[in-house]
Amino acid sequence: MAIAVPAVGGQPVLILKEGSQRSKGREALHSNIAAAVAVAEVIRTTLGPKGLDKMLVDSLGEITVTNDGATILKNMDVQHPAAKLMVQISKTQDDEVGDGTKTTVVLAGELLRRAEELVDKKLHPTMIVSGYRKAEEEVMRVIAQIAKPIQLTDKETLKKIAITSMNSKSVSDAKEHLANIAVDAVLRIAEKRGEKNYVDVDLIQVIKKQGGGALDTQLIMGVVIDKEVVHPGMPKRVENAKIALLDTPLEIEKTEIDAEIRITNPEQMKAFLDQETQILREMVEKLAKVGANVVICQKGIDDVAQHFLAKKGILAVRRAKQSDMEKLARATGARIVTNIDDLTPQDLGEAQLVEERRVANEKMVFVEGCKNPRAVSVVVRAGLERAVDEIERSLHDAFKAVGTAVMDPRILPGAGATYVEIARKVREYATKVGGKEQLAVEAFADAVEIIPKALAENAGLDPINVITELRAAHTKQDGFVYGVDITTGKPIDAFKYGIIEPANLTIQAIRSAVEAASAILRIDDVVAAAKSSSASKGSEKKESEKKESESSD
Repeated sequence: MAIAVPAVGGQPVLILKEGSQRSKGREALHSNIAAAVAVAEVIRTTLGPKGLDKMLVDSLGEITVTNDGATILKNMDVQHPAAKLMVQISKTQDDEVGDGTKTTVVLAGELLRRAEELVDKKLHPTMIVSGYRKAEEEVMRVIAQIAKPIQLTDKETLKKIAITSMNSKSVSDAKEHLANIAVDAVLRIAEKRGEKNYVDVDLIQVIKKQGGGALDTQLIMGVVIDKEVVHPGMPKRVENAKIALLDTPLEIEKTEIDAEIRITNPEQMKAFLDQETQILREMVEKLAKVGANVVICQKGIDDVAQHFLAKKGILAVRRAKQSDMEKLARATGARIVTNIDDLTPQDLGEAQLVEERRVANEKMVFVEGCKNPRAVSVVVRAGLERAVDEIERSLHDAFKAVGTAVMDPRILPGAGATYVEIARKVREYATKVGGKEQLAVEAFADAVEIIPKALAENAGLDPINVITELRAAHTKQDGFVYGVDITTGKPIDAFKYGIIEPANLTIQAIRSAVEAASAILRIDDVVAAAKSSSASKGSEKKESEKKESESSD
């Protein structure tokens, strides 16, 4: 429809294209909340160790079975703007702390559902947002009080954090093994910057290879290059390796300008070829002179150069990825050189072993045994491709969770314990808040209890009984540690049972959820532009192609 506004003389003025749609006021708000809550309901049943999986089928028929929140939302082709906002907050949570994406989305959905009830009671959305913001500030104070500091030397606690992050994944048989890998990998790449620790999980290279089992997944204190040795005459194993990293080709470079060489007799041709060979020989001689016995080249290596390298007993790899070169530099201590003439012995990296191995019928070069590697590799193994993907997702969450704990070494009890304590403290705080905002603060307290409720529901327990017992347990001294035992439904000491989470994970989840809920509540007008003819033609074409492919099948 075209949207018009009255003008002087009663003549309407069209301000939008014909076919545009507009919803405003309560209609717009309820539509947005319904879309966001629908996304949260999809994710809610995947929460916790007993959460169920989702089967996702893309437009090409590729199937993904997972209960990883970030993966589910990334593969859901949502169209509603409010639903897209929920997908965005899950991505933010995943980028920031790597875990807690499901918690964030479920919490945001529950905050909106509670807000809708208040709107129906004539409470203005701005008042609700203000109440939620005050409750959020109180949550930060509560977390600061109950968070427990940890030492980075306490590998057992870091391991429990990794296991907690993987509890909801279908890797339970190997989670101890994977947790050890995650902790060792993160501690290896962690570095001190001023007063704080810094972890860049991108420095952990993950290589997926189908075959073997999950327990065959291994951590390499170095880098794995998904390439093979370039020449069959080269050694396949080099101990006490001196590694040269080259960002320049071991080839005869072409001139930047067009040139023509006139050759009048065979001797001139031979001299020309001999000169090329001599240039390549000198390149290899230079590498051997500085002591390099392994050469990793980001660009090409000429066949003649390969021959000379093999004669010198130098192992060489060509066309390595730039990301691999950067990781090799951090792992071995080498400097990437762009001109062979500038290469010195100080530019070489060191590793105890460089070896070509066959993994899942593919040859790969392992650079391991580095003295103080600042980049490591994990080779993920499993019998099925989907299992390999699930292990990779589980390790990603574990890397991020442990990395978050290293950068902000404070922990909170898991199993829903923190959220029950937050609800209790926020309810107490609500009595000190005057006016209608008190209703919003109380609604916030009720909303955060959705996490232990969902954990109980997904485990087949009665959520009302579980919440009642948890509330009673939290009134005791140091009762904030009590979470739900998903087997019995009784309160348990989460710290004692090793169910712990980084404090920053919960902080980010609360902040993201409140931000998303506030953004949606502040919208009172939605204007959808009319689809352009080219867009509609494109969608019609895709639909017809899909039907044709289905009929041909």
